[in-house]
Amino acid sequence: MNIYKLLQLNRKIKSHRIKFLGLYLLHKFNKRYLAVNLDPVLACNLRCKMCYFTDADYVKTLKGQFKEDDLEQVARTIFNRALKLQIGCGTEPTLYKNLVRIVELGKQYKVPYISITTNANLLTKETIEPLLKAGLNEFTISLHGVTKESYESFMKKASYEKFQNALNAFVELKKSYDFKVRINYTFNKDNFYELKDFFKHFNGESFDILQLRPIQKIGNTEYNDFDVSSLEDDYLDLIKDVRQKCSNHHITLMAPDSLSILKGENNSSFVFDYTFCYVSPKKFWKEDFNWREESFNDFSKKIGWSKLLLSNVFKTKSQLRSLSNKLNYEIEFN
Repeated sequence: MNIYKLLQLNRKIKSHRIKFLGLYLLHKFNKRYLAVNLDPVLACNLRCKMCYFTDADYVKTLKGQFKEDDLEQVARTIFNRALKLQIGCGTEPTLYKNLVRIVELGKQYKVPYISITTNANLLTKETIEPLLKAGLNEFTISLHGVTKESYESFMKKASYEKFQNALNAFVELKKSYDFKVRINYTFNKDNFYELKDFFKHFNGESFDILQLRPIQKIGNTEYNDFDVSSLEDDYLDLIKDVRQKCSNHHITLMAPDSLSILKGENNSSFVFDYTFCYVSPKKFWKEDFNWREESFNDFSKKIGWSKLLLSNVFKTKSQLRSLSNKLNYEIEFN
């Protein structure tokens, strides 16, 4: 399954009514439509300046990890409705010792696409290969700087050499395994212009997708300059150059068409909160879901989930506009 073509299709379908009707039918017929985002452990080995892990008070609240029995129950409860399983949403999943088991459970329940989001600093060939053997489809790698100086400044406690070693391992393992590597580059006005030298520092054979996304406020973070408006005049020219280099390497680019589009309405994101399912040791999808004892279908009936999906078919865009800022990039296939 190509998850990126589905995202592209979501953007092409402009009618939110068609989208919600589709979700309603998928739900009623017990089909997959959820993006399950699973944080198995509430911890991180880095303190990135644009991340809430630089908020010491908030970090104190992030404790816990799934026990093996609970992990099995999570899979029984929700994996059969997952179109995609993303391991690692707001924390670092490679700190979890049973990471391979999560991938195995995903495959056991026939989840079509399984990815891991990580800062890659704990990835080596020896830790990557068991995940690929278990059936992992994609690594999504967080990156906040192109040069060593910028990378280690924005991603405190990280090692530029370890990051590069992980990319080198991907190149080697791609000879034996079919998987994707996606780099998520979060830019601000202090690291944006480094993008012109991106392919001078990173091997274009080591990754398949490049997402460029502007900084967003996600809590109390050490770096807190969220204004990227000063980049607008140079954005199109620089992105044009990156786009061409991505095309040369057959890399899929995910980036906003312009910075001004971020201020507008995004029709494709109306369904976000109805497909996004967050699971962690402290939270499971919706409040009051007793997931250890209730099935997904039973709880959905209790809260009137199918009725809500159907009712959204008849709502106006203005009534759904609160969800319009979730998916703010374009996808280009090369």
